Amino acid sequence: MNEQAEVAPVVNGPVVDGPVVEGTTRETDAWTMGELRWDVYFGVVLIASLTIAQIAGQASESGRLLASGGLVAMVPWYLLVGRPALYSDRRRLRRGTVYLVGLVPLLIVVQIGAGAGTFILLALAPQCFMTVPFRRAIALVIALSLTQPIVALVQRAPAAEIGTLFGVAVGGIAFSIAFGAWIMRIINQSAERAELIAQLEQTRAELAEANREAGVLAERERLASEIHDTIAQGFTSIVMLAAAADAVIESDPAQAKKQLELVDRTARENLAEARALVAGLAPTALTSATLSDALARLTDRAGQELGITAEFSMTGPPASLGTGTEVVLLRVCQEALSNVRKHAKARSVRVWLRYRDDGVSLEIADDGVGFDSALVGEGFGLRGMRTRVAEIGGRLSVRSAVGKGTTVMAEVA
Repeated sequence: MNEQAEVAPVVNGPVVDGPVVEGTTRETDAWTMGELRWDVYFGVVLIASLTIAQIAGQASESGRLLASGGLVAMVPWYLLVGRPALYSDRRRLRRGTVYLVGLVPLLIVVQIGAGAGTFILLALAPQCFMTVPFRRAIALVIALSLTQPIVALVQRAPAAEIGTLFGVAVGGIAFSIAFGAWIMRIINQSAERAELIAQLEQTRAELAEANREAGVLAERERLASEIHDTIAQGFTSIVMLAAAADAVIESDPAQAKKQLELVDRTARENLAEARALVAGLAPTALTSATLSDALARLTDRAGQELGITAEFSMTGPPASLGTGTEVVLLRVCQEALSNVRKHAKARSVRVWLRYRDDGVSLEIADDGVGFDSALVGEGFGLRGMRTRVAEIGGRLSVRSAVGKGTTVMAEVA
């Protein structure tokens, strides 16, 4: 396996045999207890090893000095090479390998001097798993652990002593591998959880963005419906009234004046609706009047504008419907009457509000030209009415036939 294929990402400490989680920090790494604490641990073990080297019973003075020199030399080697490999955010596989391989001759020097290098392995073995991938860490742990029995073998130590040292080395290797495997499983599980958390956070962000876009779209549709049902209809009425006034301004000034008065009243109402729409308030028709009064005014004004018979009636005891339901019924009436103005060519129109035990219904019926629903598709206004009524749990129906008028019925339970 080449060097590039074996490179594994270092996430602020141990090398994780798996995907690196972007954004993982030292505070969230499962292995890293903090750089300072690992430094302190290494220092404590090093001082203990120096102490053992000084009190080694069979070592000569020169041997103790040699062992101490090897241990002290590990300090700059650790600070200059090892520590950056342990704690760097970048991939330091090559530096980590150089650091660990460089420890082997230093450890051999310690073993030759006083045979007191076993204890320092308590600090060096974990560093193997913190700097390089698991398989390479095992090889380096084996190399470090076998330095003492190999040195003893080269020095022709007694067979019993060599056997004991090999037994200790094998036991240390087995423990290090088992401990390293357990730690790496924890690290891998932590990385997987971190990746899952990152994915969940990304999904949550995407969902929040989707909800925001849906909210923006819904608000745009709401504003479009409000503008269509109020301001646009008001402007349509103004245009029709102005045209009617212009047609009779010379032949019937009195009638033209009435038409212009309606223009003025419609413009003022439109202005009030626009201000209410901007402020997010309820329709002005409902702020100072009941639903039946508002519907009666709408009906009366439609009759005056079109010069036709317009009748409003209410049956049943009025009940509290809630502002949302009343607004929807008002908008349905406005849109239906607007369609009468623009398309019906009717001679009369009737608006009928019925309060029942099981809900309320609003019917707008005219005797105009009607239309064939199979041939004529629904426009924006009718779709808007259906959507509004459906949002409050109601149902909208439209009945029409050519030459037999049109009836719009909104029912809310």
